[in-house]
Amino acid sequence: MEEVYTVQQVAKKLQTNIAYIHQLRKAGLLQFLKLGQYKCLSSTLEKFLKKYEEYDLTSPKKIKKLDEAMNQTENIAITSFF
Repeated sequence: MEEVYTVQQVAKKLQTNIAYIHQLRKAGLLQFLKLGQYKCLSSTLEKFLKKYEEYDLTSPKKIKKLDEAMNQTENIAITSFF
């Protein structure tokens, strides 16, 4: 049987906080099932990580490719400098 993770365990594995994991869940990006509390299958977490590799998920409702996010940050920094 594959491993099942709680929201807290997923947050620890991804080195983020519980509230952010719930944002991902509510946005439909990371699927959970509810067995008393929310649980995520290890295979689901792996698929999520592979699917969103090279993406900026800082804001789950405004997902961007990393290149786009980096370019926007660089443009802001250059504009602010001048």
